[in-house]
Amino acid sequence: MGPKSERVYRTIREWIATGKYSPGSKLPSERTLSEDLEIGRTALRQVLARLVAEGVVEVHGRSSYRVPDRSVTTEAPADVEPWQIHGERALYDNPWVKLSLVDVEPPGVKRFEHHVVKLHHVAIAAVIDDQDRVLMMWRYRFVPDAFGWELPGGIVDPGEEPLQTALREVEEETGWRPDALQHVVTYQPMVGMVDSPHEIFVGHGARLVGEPTDLEEAGHIAWVPLSDIPGLMARGELMGSGTLVALLHVLASRGAGASPTNAA
Repeated sequence: MGPKSERVYRTIREWIATGKYSPGSKLPSERTLSEDLEIGRTALRQVLARLVAEGVVEVHGRSSYRVPDRSVTTEAPADVEPWQIHGERALYDNPWVKLSLVDVEPPGVKRFEHHVVKLHHVAIAAVIDDQDRVLMMWRYRFVPDAFGWELPGGIVDPGEEPLQTALREVEEETGWRPDALQHVVTYQPMVGMVDSPHEIFVGHGARLVGEPTDLEEAGHIAWVPLSDIPGLMARGELMGSGTLVALLHVLASRGAGASPTNAA
């Protein structure tokens, strides 16, 4: 970000840190912030996107921002029952995707058949260098018919540990070998219908060992400054949920004053 954007970023963080806007309170509108802080709306939105990525503010609605209320409990309720599964029948099955109808019965609801798509187990890695840059690929994806930045990653082979997958995929797709990677989270990208565990790894340092060997996956390879990530996100240039989850973790960890590799 430029000097003006950096000034606005520090000002909003100071407002929140000093209690001018308390947890749960709403920030002024974009128009008011733009006028009061003497910054254009586009630059302001990039600042707000960075603050959202760092967990300093939350988005409510299209352009409303609030300070997160950390007092809200996250303890799991003990009185919520799981669904009963009575059976499953496959509609389509090949080495890449399986579509099934699962006979389910939610608590207090008549049983019905629910579509479930099963995809592969995936591992994705964010590798950061000593200049606060992340190793990424600019790629074309034909399904959305769009170009964008992605982190290296791929399918976990049978009998392979996800960590080994992440290390292997970084080297195959970029030609860089990570010094080390640490697991930070496992998540499901479309938990309501799709079963495809995604493992996210983050690490510091890598060395160039050759050209990419996976020519289908490799696109333009670059070390992208972490400071550019909120802007890329705001412009819709980050492709895939794994890339977003990993980079949001990195940015949030740094915003909290922790190293991404020891803040899981």
